[in-house]
Amino acid sequence: MRLTALLLSTALLAPPALAQSAAVERVEVGNRVSENLSEVPAELVERLDRYQNTRGASLGGWLPDGSVLVSTRFGETNQVHRVASPLGMREQLTFYREPLSAVTPAPGRNAFVFGKDVGGSEFWQLFWFDVDTREVTMLTDGGRSQNTTPLFSHDGKQLAWASTARNGTDYDLWVRDMATGQARMVLKEGGLWSPLDFSPDGQRLLVLKYVSINESYPGELDLATGKLRLFPVDGGKAAFNAFRYAPDGRSVFYVSDEGREFMTLRHHDPQGGEPRLVSGNIPWNVTGLEIAPDGRHLAYAINEDGISRLRVLALPEQRQIRLPDLPIGVIGNFSFSPDGRSLAVTLNSATSPSDVYVYDLGTPALARWTRSEVGGLDASRFRAPELVRFPTFDEVDGKPRTIPAFYYRPEGDGPFPVVISIHGGPEAQALPTFNPTTQFLLEELKVAVLVPNVRGSAGYGKTFLQLDNGFLRKDSVKDIGALLDWIATRPELDANRVGVSGGSYGGYMVLASMVDYADRIRAGIDVVGISHFGTFLKNTEDYRRDLRRAEYGDERIPEMKAFHDEIAPLNNAHRITSPLFVAQGYNDPRVPWTEAEQIVKAVRGNGGEVWYLMFMDEGHGFRKKTNSDYFGAASILFWQQHLLAE
Repeated sequence: MRLTALLLSTALLAPPALAQSAAVERVEVGNRVSENLSEVPAELVERLDRYQNTRGASLGGWLPDGSVLVSTRFGETNQVHRVASPLGMREQLTFYREPLSAVTPAPGRNAFVFGKDVGGSEFWQLFWFDVDTREVTMLTDGGRSQNTTPLFSHDGKQLAWASTARNGTDYDLWVRDMATGQARMVLKEGGLWSPLDFSPDGQRLLVLKYVSINESYPGELDLATGKLRLFPVDGGKAAFNAFRYAPDGRSVFYVSDEGREFMTLRHHDPQGGEPRLVSGNIPWNVTGLEIAPDGRHLAYAINEDGISRLRVLALPEQRQIRLPDLPIGVIGNFSFSPDGRSLAVTLNSATSPSDVYVYDLGTPALARWTRSEVGGLDASRFRAPELVRFPTFDEVDGKPRTIPAFYYRPEGDGPFPVVISIHGGPEAQALPTFNPTTQFLLEELKVAVLVPNVRGSAGYGKTFLQLDNGFLRKDSVKDIGALLDWIATRPELDANRVGVSGGSYGGYMVLASMVDYADRIRAGIDVVGISHFGTFLKNTEDYRRDLRRAEYGDERIPEMKAFHDEIAPLNNAHRITSPLFVAQGYNDPRVPWTEAEQIVKAVRGNGGEVWYLMFMDEGHGFRKKTNSDYFGAASILFWQQHLLAE
């Protein structure tokens, strides 16, 4: 990904000097720029230290010798480590200042591919890492292109990926011959394409064109001729999130919401008539699909109201096999071993960071392969949330619509101050995963945390997912108003001390909530948030613009432009009267720093109190530990001064 091209009419600007007013001091420390922040006390840093030194481990995949690659942090950033046995040592393989992504082992080779950007720009380049020699080779152009979704053929001889190298906007598909090193563009259709699976013989490629979370188009590409054949979509429009060739190389397993509310696993054999529903009796989304290299098993995960369930089928009969239960939590990626006899799974929960577990499918047995650190804290004191539902302003079938939320309650009777944490996306879902900041608020400050999945969130069916699109945008903000009403009915919660926090789209929700409910919100923290959809769509990176228009509306249409102007927190900044903390990464390609700069200026210009924090070596969020720790400490101090004060 590229260093953020701010796409302003002028040349690349210097960091915003918002401290031109004598009343605001601008402080620069290394890559950190801040304005109006209070100095963080040493005592608070010490209290936070153990929470900020928790860390997890996420699965990267398997090597041929039966060891697994995991992503974990022993220094500033997440790097690749190798683990050879259950609870064995983590051998660090990569040592970069930037975090790595898209770790993909090469079948049959003691090597893997990974992605890396610079400073959070998201212009990821792909690299080959030889585990034996520790040599690293860049596979992509090294320029201002985004290179994503690396995918090996089953024999490891070919590597496919998506790249914006041609024009900076469209995601074309490339394939590299790993023996000769020759790479060629195999699909140039325009739009956002991804490679999904090679056929067993390596001659065909399943591909997907993504338009929005509600609309995508699968197809098959003949790599020899370049001919693309799009598959028919039931109803003409649907969402897909996985496509895999069955072991026979003819039929396919895939996940879509064609004709149904939820993403459902299906199997289609062209010689056997219509597609068959595999998970049709499950009223929840299927979130992942993998098939073992030996073709004997298929695994898929289900999201049941935020909790994951894993199912494994014996192939070809599609018979479910019984396995020991995983601990209750959220499943991340999962992968079969090269011999197909084991299945590794990343699992996270509200009370435990991510760790890797491995099933022996023959026994069957479950073993824990990593045990992540929790900073010396007493993990038994971590608190899990309760799933609650609160009524909102509209109705479904004559009854009030309810909105789900995860409710983290401190020990004791209260009344507790409250932080409402709003997820980004908006096409995402807040899940009960481990968050050390949440645990600090609960244990150390006795602050309750509510994490709602307002309308527009994923995981609750496609009707719910589309309830905030376009001109319905403010309906999701009304859900926060309904949550404030619910808080007022709870004797253990203090409705007079409520704060809101959120990142990206969640940052917009923070600003919009502070506009609409100024008298009910004590303070807010906006991280890389959108302050005006019109300026956001103008300045976001080219490759994202049409994707975001599908959700937020097309600003080129006069009626939509007028609506964006009407609802923009920037244009209603005079109504933000509570203290505001805005944090931003300068290299953010998604929500450029200009969104932060303009809302800070506007609120401050109306006499509002604003803390402002910018990291020059970060993008859409803070992935370096030093930066994340400082932001975390500053956030806690902000809550202490503006939420906890009587």
